[in-house]
Amino acid sequence: MPGENLTRVEAQQRRAIVDTHSYEVALDLTRGDEIFGSRTVVRFAATEGADTFIDLISGYVRTITLNGRDIPVSAHVDSRIALNGLASENELIVDADCSYTNTGEGLHRFVDPVDGEVYLYSQFEVPDSRRMFTVFEQPDLKATFQFTVTAPEPWQVVSNSPTPEPKKHGDGTATWRFEPTPRISSYITALIAGPYESTFSELTSASGRVIPLGVYGRKSLWQYLDADYIFDKTREGFAYYEEKFAYPYPFAKYDQLFVPEFNAGAMENAGAVTFTETYVFRSKVTDAVKERRVVTILHELAHMWFGDLVTMKWWNDLWLNESFAEWASTIATAEATEWTAAWTTFNAMEKTWAYRQDQLPSTHPVVAEINDLEDVQVNFDGITYAKGGSVLKQLAAWVGIEQFFAGVAAYFAKHEWGNTEVGDLLAELETTSGRELGTWAKKWLETAGVNTLTPLIEEAPDGTISRFAIVQTAPADYPTIRPHRLGVGFYSLRGDALVRVHRIELDVDGDRTDVPELKGIARPDLVLLNDEDLAYAKIRLDERSLQTAIDHLGAISDPLARSLVWGAAWDQTRDAEASASDYVDLVLRNIGAETESTTVRTTLAQLQLAANSYVSPEKRDATRERVADGLWALAQSAEAGSDSQLQFVTAFASAASTAQQWERVRQVRDGEVTFAGLDIDTDLSWQLLVSLAAGGAVTAAQIDAAQAADNTAKGGEFAAQAKAALPNAEAKSIAWESLVSRDDLPNTIVRAAALGFTQPAGVDVLGEFVPRYFDMLLPVWNSRTYQIAAYLITGLYPAALANVALRDATRAWLAANGEAAPALRRLVNENLAGVERALAVQERDAQ
Repeated sequence: MPGENLTRVEAQQRRAIVDTHSYEVALDLTRGDEIFGSRTVVRFAATEGADTFIDLISGYVRTITLNGRDIPVSAHVDSRIALNGLASENELIVDADCSYTNTGEGLHRFVDPVDGEVYLYSQFEVPDSRRMFTVFEQPDLKATFQFTVTAPEPWQVVSNSPTPEPKKHGDGTATWRFEPTPRISSYITALIAGPYESTFSELTSASGRVIPLGVYGRKSLWQYLDADYIFDKTREGFAYYEEKFAYPYPFAKYDQLFVPEFNAGAMENAGAVTFTETYVFRSKVTDAVKERRVVTILHELAHMWFGDLVTMKWWNDLWLNESFAEWASTIATAEATEWTAAWTTFNAMEKTWAYRQDQLPSTHPVVAEINDLEDVQVNFDGITYAKGGSVLKQLAAWVGIEQFFAGVAAYFAKHEWGNTEVGDLLAELETTSGRELGTWAKKWLETAGVNTLTPLIEEAPDGTISRFAIVQTAPADYPTIRPHRLGVGFYSLRGDALVRVHRIELDVDGDRTDVPELKGIARPDLVLLNDEDLAYAKIRLDERSLQTAIDHLGAISDPLARSLVWGAAWDQTRDAEASASDYVDLVLRNIGAETESTTVRTTLAQLQLAANSYVSPEKRDATRERVADGLWALAQSAEAGSDSQLQFVTAFASAASTAQQWERVRQVRDGEVTFAGLDIDTDLSWQLLVSLAAGGAVTAAQIDAAQAADNTAKGGEFAAQAKAALPNAEAKSIAWESLVSRDDLPNTIVRAAALGFTQPAGVDVLGEFVPRYFDMLLPVWNSRTYQIAAYLITGLYPAALANVALRDATRAWLAANGEAAPALRRLVNENLAGVERALAVQERDAQ
């Protein structure tokens, strides 16, 4: 990574000199397995006589020509080409060879193990279009992009503009010449090429234009791709956004491509969105995953306006892309699709992520300070996405949803095809709402940390409330006290149900807000602050409410209220204010009644973290056994064929910790024990095999046999995870060497193997690798791409140890490496924070 960074100051200086007009990029994809030809013609204005640079990551530059004069190729150093003595108008031509990657960055090349077919796709956010062509790699230097691509004739070739008819050369190759794009940023340009299968549809935009729609996927997965459903959700999203944004879809077509070995959920390339193949369901998946796919589809569609039409000037305003797409996709899912409980899902998943991220030492304001590209790489986090989306939900409630959408519409109309900063949007919202937003923005967008809201309840002798107040606190490092719009719900037992009997909505500000309206009302069994989840804040349950939750959480009829109570109980546990053992009791007693798939999914993950890392060490073995037994009982009693049945079976397999439990896993996988309505399909069989591997109940040869039977990309990932999960030192060392000493494994295999390596069942062996972990940090950071380095630094950290020795070793490395890259130190600091929190929660649990 050295030499590939770009600072904000450098970007500002370059923008002051350069104004880009157009790119013509010619790519030759017929030069073999490792490199492709890349010839770029860039036309741009500049301050006459000025010097600057342009970006290109290439192992071989043939020629560089600036305004008709040859420049020595030695001008290309460390991913930059120096440009000196610029004219007022310039033409730069660079002819180079670039390299395919297997890291999911730049132009990724994948060979399908099923049929040997080659598939390519680009992934450029944040700074990786320079891996495919010569470019001023920063978002505020927009231009038109015209791609010409030579590739094997049978391939499909897709980019931002509609795919043209290729010119066939008679030698098995052909050339596609695309029309220029509108003025867009380089990171949302795209190229997807290979023998993809495809199907097409169309819709009529609010502008009256017919918009072609396409869905693409690999041949070997095509039978599983439910394109008609994807088209339906896309149409619903188009109609919703075009109405609410009062701006027609801005591009010529809309393709959605499911591509192999993808690092993220999806990427908002203009008119050519790429998705992870996780969203191609070859086996049964939970409703949580199905709903997440819909939210992702609408998230990327929202980006066509938020990010692609109007783009942030620099990455400190990344939230103008991601927070808005997160909020917009959730409200669109709730209001335009059948997934009407999307806000419950948002609370269970996104807010949980946000609250966790906001309590790490790396927390930052929504509008972050981004000094360079390495800063932004680590900033695709729970603040930029989930906290920002939560804050926007509160802002929309505060200014009024109609006024909010009106401000957004004005923002698009004023800044179409341009670049913006936070104040540009707030100015439009102030105009449409009549509210002053500078104070709000300072507290919510420019400061970090999450507030905690606690009910203060005094009770009269007759059982009524004599005083009710809401106490707001802030962490010492981030002491901002913020205004909140929230509800207070009172819930009481009525027969077998816990029902809401009273609710008020109010503004809360300051350290303490008295609520006289609640005086004289009978004290309920459960008091729920932030009822209906308008605010972004951790909430506390008073002692009586917490006991009610432990005994009756499943009896609450409203799924969003249940999610809030689940979240409050988890926050109190993570903050060492409640016992982890009590949290385990709460989950095992109530999760069987939970109906919302994402709530179940999130809560089961938290249950296993509590059992593996949060209960006191002397209770850990017994708790892990009890959790797995409890999940087995829940699986047996779940409705046949239900979503919860599948979740409980897979959670049981993941939690198994004794020989008897692994024998049950084997019996399920082999069909000796069956569950009505549950088929042991390909992916579930693999999940059970990974569990058996973690328990040492299968051999590497058996894993190889399973991979031979499922010789697919997904099978390869599961096999890598299973082998790395084998709980003996030899297997762990083999996995370690393949990940750290070699650099040839593709991104998804790295990710899967790291996940298996740190499986908690093998925790006894992980201690041997602590010194090796810290020895590898600097070499990995300095030699690998960002994405692979991040996978190794976070994925191989032996967090399951959760002990003082790991904490002290991590602190020692940080103390000794104060000059290491800030982004690297951030990743290590976040690892440390998890261990420090676990130790505090263990101490509370031991009391």
